[in-house]
Amino acid sequence: MSVTSTISAVTEKLIARSKPTRRRYLDRIEAAQMNRPARKSLGCANIAHGFAACGTHDKQALRSGDGPNLAIVTAYNDMLSAHQPFERYPDLIREAARAAGGTAQVAGGVPAMCDGVTQGEAGMELSLFSREVIALSTAVALSHQMFDAAVYLGVCDKIVPGLVIGALAFGHLPAVFIPAGPMPSGMSNDEKGKIRQAYAEGKVSREELLDAEARSYHSPGTCTFYGTANSNQMLMEIMGLHLPGTTFLNPGTEIRDEVTKAAARQALSITALGNRYTPMGKVYDEKSVVNGVVGLLATGGSTNHTMHLIAMAAAAGIVLTWDDLAELSQAVPLLARVYPNGSDDVNHFHAAGGMGVLIRELLQAGLVHKDVTTVMGTGLDGYLAAPVLEKGTLTWKEAPKATANPKVLRGTAEPFQQTGGLAVLKGNIGTAVIKCSAIPADRHVVEAPAKVFHSQDELKAAFKAGALNGNVIAVVRFQGPKANGMPELHSLTPSLSVLQNRGLVVGLVTDGRMSGASGKVPAAIHVTPEAADGGPIAKIRDGDMIRIDAVTGTLEVLVDAAEFAARQPATADLSGNETGVGRELFSAFRRIVGRADQGASIFEVA
Repeated sequence: MSVTSTISAVTEKLIARSKPTRRRYLDRIEAAQMNRPARKSLGCANIAHGFAACGTHDKQALRSGDGPNLAIVTAYNDMLSAHQPFERYPDLIREAARAAGGTAQVAGGVPAMCDGVTQGEAGMELSLFSREVIALSTAVALSHQMFDAAVYLGVCDKIVPGLVIGALAFGHLPAVFIPAGPMPSGMSNDEKGKIRQAYAEGKVSREELLDAEARSYHSPGTCTFYGTANSNQMLMEIMGLHLPGTTFLNPGTEIRDEVTKAAARQALSITALGNRYTPMGKVYDEKSVVNGVVGLLATGGSTNHTMHLIAMAAAAGIVLTWDDLAELSQAVPLLARVYPNGSDDVNHFHAAGGMGVLIRELLQAGLVHKDVTTVMGTGLDGYLAAPVLEKGTLTWKEAPKATANPKVLRGTAEPFQQTGGLAVLKGNIGTAVIKCSAIPADRHVVEAPAKVFHSQDELKAAFKAGALNGNVIAVVRFQGPKANGMPELHSLTPSLSVLQNRGLVVGLVTDGRMSGASGKVPAAIHVTPEAADGGPIAKIRDGDMIRIDAVTGTLEVLVDAAEFAARQPATADLSGNETGVGRELFSAFRRIVGRADQGASIFEVA
């Protein structure tokens, strides 16, 4: 089936808008292509350094053989549950590479910080910029030019977008992204949310809260809610950069090991040394970008990707905009309810049919492009498959044709809502994003007086002091990328939820970020221009009436236009955000970073 008129129109606009930058990008990666092992272009001393530490077999293969050499770029560390499983992957990949007539080396590591650990702490101000550091680290890892393909080991928030940006700089190399999978389900999300709110009200002890959190985040693997980490993994599959059906398999299982080895074999099979050359820069094109946006909207994925998708696309010379996202959101129904958009987690989504059912429904409705290039050498219809082990042998079978649990995953005939999980808001405060799939319909429009804060700590202190006792839209500004690196503000959710549960009208307007784990409270986030750029959000005063309207897509301060225009924007002392926990090292990033609606990136379009 061909795609709908809206999908087609957005794609055509994207192709036309991107034509000059995309052409420059493709010319660049085509010039970098080699039809012989990349290492053979190096001098003798150079290549000797490159294989000096290898064992006898790999050293001989790299020295004189014609087989491909696979780069492993890894975000492994054993502090973070999502990345701990990657400790074993290099051995699995090297084993698979040797069996396939090639070799594999860990080309380099990239940092992997966790928003969950840094939540509400000063270190969170490095989080968004870590995406850029990861991209730069990926480029350093691949700069040795020893490699004919690469596999990328990463899961969480900024890690996958950073890996994608770095990988696209080496877009002449085939690339396969290899996930680790979610941890098994722990404490139910509803119960965990109730305990967090009770703690915010002083009704349970820190020890009781810690016990609940420990039962929720309890083993290796990705956190099971549908935040940025699991949105990343969905994107990599629907964009054709994972092997089919491998995204949400749990770590530490035999099938997870086998699909990891299969991913390595697949990467080696699509190098320029054979006849199935599939460079990443051509897999990642305008149609795959649209497919990724549609997947995000259909699943109610992370709002962080309204920035990451733009930054990732720019690395491939593709100029994606928030207007594209807004137009697609009106045409894409919401097909999944995974916490915080529902009570169930990604394990339940996977058990209901997961990515196979989702992609089948989107293809049948003409909401995604089938005619794309994937790492499997198929179109997107090749992803209607799921891996299985039969007597110890890995094979793929047809994915389920329909959901096994309509509470979590539905078809396009009976969606949870007719429009996507995200919306773009515009008005005299600026442009913002709202995750409407997580908000009950009766809160899609809220209007209340503003209470202005210049930090999340100010808001939490006001809540504890009992100063927030009426209808309120909290305005938390000077939280954008230029101000302090745009930290996550998820720690505000329990306090604001308590107010809402008391029957008050509550909302949030901020130039900062809110986590994919956040929900319930209507939040207009990523407001741009940000306050540190003199954006209109800096003109809001306590008591101004604000209207957040996810139905009409508007964000307004209800003040006389002439009066509002005449106001001088507020300023803030940001010196406290400039040093400590390494923040001084990122001063250059804060100076040059772009706007949220342009990807909040320090890089230019490729």
